[in-house]
Amino acid sequence: MTFGEQPAYLRVASDLREKIANGSLPPHARLPSQARIREEYGVSDTVALEARKVLMAEGLVEGRSGSGTYVRERPVPRRVFRSGNRPPTGANPFRQEQAEEGTRGTWESSSEQEPASAATAARLGVEPGERVMRTRYVYRDAGEAMMLSTSWEPLAVTGRTPVMLPEEGPLGGCGVVERMAAIDVVVDNVVEEVGARPGLAEELLTLGGVPGHVVLVLERTFYASGRAVETADVVVPADRYRIAYHLPVR
Repeated sequence: MTFGEQPAYLRVASDLREKIANGSLPPHARLPSQARIREEYGVSDTVALEARKVLMAEGLVEGRSGSGTYVRERPVPRRVFRSGNRPPTGANPFRQEQAEEGTRGTWESSSEQEPASAATAARLGVEPGERVMRTRYVYRDAGEAMMLSTSWEPLAVTGRTPVMLPEEGPLGGCGVVERMAAIDVVVDNVVEEVGARPGLAEELLTLGGVPGHVVLVLERTFYASGRAVETADVVVPADRYRIAYHLPVR
């Protein structure tokens, strides 16, 4: 193979990908069989199989037991909006996460105390094992799970206060900024970092994906005078959502 030349299985996958993109292989169409790919492209069974694996890993096709491999319908990505502006007083979790305008969602949450893992402790600037309040959210649009979030707050900040449980008490469901202000902690900075990775099995089970599907992960941390008071992971399916930012120009 000369320098820069693609392996045969990637060339085959690229051609099939193009056919899916231009509609020659529309949604729900059956992907050519391994034997058909071998004959049409003049490649081995191994190359044909690897090309199909590439398309499956990219989420373009899906296998149906006893039937074959079919082109998946590709949804038009929707947006999860992020903003540098403080959400309105009393904002619910969907408003906090800036879901697409017009989304009328519901959510479920559960909170429990746990010792901070090494990774969580590093993000919060505390010692591993220090007690934190972990809250997990599932956000739904028309009943379909569209976003997951897990947040951690150091109990050294919120413990034994009215805002210790993010979804309970007089400020239950309000934004982090407002909840912290109620205990005289002034949030003055937030850092967000967006990345992508294969979804975890439990995430994809909830979000309706299949093994190998990619998710976008937004790591967010709120700070008050340099001290982290909350950190969270927001997870959305990469094939269905985009993260869009509205940033003020100064």
